[in-house]
Amino acid sequence: MRTITFVEELTWQVHPSAEGVYFKPLVSKKDDGIDVSCMLISVPKGKQVPEHIHEEQVDILYPIKGKAVMWIDGRDSFFLEPGIIVRVPKGTKHKIGEVTEDLLLYDVFCPALM
Repeated sequence: MRTITFVEELTWQVHPSAEGVYFKPLVSKKDDGIDVSCMLISVPKGKQVPEHIHEEQVDILYPIKGKAVMWIDGRDSFFLEPGIIVRVPKGTKHKIGEVTEDLLLYDVFCPALM
């Protein structure tokens, strides 16, 4: 189990379902033995994270920089930008689009996604 991780030493990985989007795992069940996943998500201007569902995980997003529009099933679209925190309940459709400034998100999944 890691106690300290230097983020700059971690590698960006290709997002499995969002073209042109990358993620950097910070904490995972596999590497750290805890039932939470924390990662950085990089969504370049003009890209998107298509509609999807996490059947078993709550998804908590905290934008570090950038601007986009987010949609969560059951509510109106809203701006995703620094100063907001978003909790997507498990089993809820959601997506990120209209990325007008490179977006960097701190993303937490509980229970662990990976």
